[in-house]
This record gives sequence, structure tokens and C-alpha cells, in this order.
Amino acid sequence: MEHIKVILLQRVSKLGYIGDVVSVKPGYARNYLLPKKIALRATKENLKYFEDQKEQIQQANEAAKTEAQKVADQMGQLTITLVRQASEKGQLYGSVSGRDVAAAIKDLGYKVSAGQVDLSAPIKTIGVYEICVNLHPEVSVSVKLSVAKSEEEAKQQIAAASEDKASSENA
Repeated sequence: MEHIKVILLQRVSKLGYIGDVVSVKPGYARNYLLPKKIALRATKENLKYFEDQKEQIQQANEAAKTEAQKVADQMGQLTITLVRQASEKGQLYGSVSGRDVAAAIKDLGYKVSAGQVDLSAPIKTIGVYEICVNLHPEVSVSVKLSVAKSEEEAKQQIAAASEDKASSENA
């Protein structure tokens, strides 16, 4: 399969940093990088344009990174509770997805999209989870998520998880 070269306008994990010229599959460039203005095709005109605009692009990225860091500092010890129906064994009737987590974070007053919530797989059992939220390509924050049958059970889970963490740190 043929690859095309693009200039990155922002950092993309597992791909490169601002200003890198990278080779990607045409569909990835056409459907994701170019429409979201994350990259430009690596033509002579675009290379010249990037060099002319490099300072402004880097300043805009730094401003966005600083803003994301402020939000990350505010979200530092955030704990989210999701109440779901579940079986006696703790299996959820359904699952918790990134969209559910993002909606719960939004309810607390933060701007987060489902794409920023990093869940490797949907959550299908009751428990306490550490969820990574990517606020910026270079800034992420860990959020505690409690999935329970009731608010009371969620509080007990969080307390038990805090005790387990404290006892493992003291050991």
C-alpha cells in the first residue's frame, strides 16, 4: 500500500511532533489528519507555509497545552460515580463506555469529549477504575471511576479502594 507524506501541525501520539514530516496511509490522512487540521500534505508550498507559520503554530500549541495543564490540575483528584444495574455477581447489564465517562465529567463542569477518554475496552463489571483522560496530546490526567449499583455502594467502593492503596503504600 502506498503512503503519503504529511507535515504535522500538532503532536500525534505514536506518530510524531510538530513540524515532523511523516509517512502515513492515504485514508488516515484523508479521513482524520487533514480534515481535523492536524496535518498538511508535504508539498513544497505547504513546507514553505509551515516554515513561515512555525512560530505561530508553536505558540498556539503552547497556549493550548498550558490551558490543558490548568484543567488537569483542577481534575487531579476527581472521582466519578456511575450507578448502573448489575447482576448479583457484579456483571453490568450493558457496559460503561468512553461516552458515559465523558458525560459524567461534563456534568461536573469540565469540557471533555468521548474521544479524549482513554478506555482500552468497555467496562462490564462493578468496581473502581483508573481512567486516563487526554486533554491535549501532551497532557493527560488520571480520573477515578466508581461503577456501582447505588450511590451508597459507590462510596463504600471508593473508601475500600483508598484503604487498599494506603495499606499497599505503607507495606
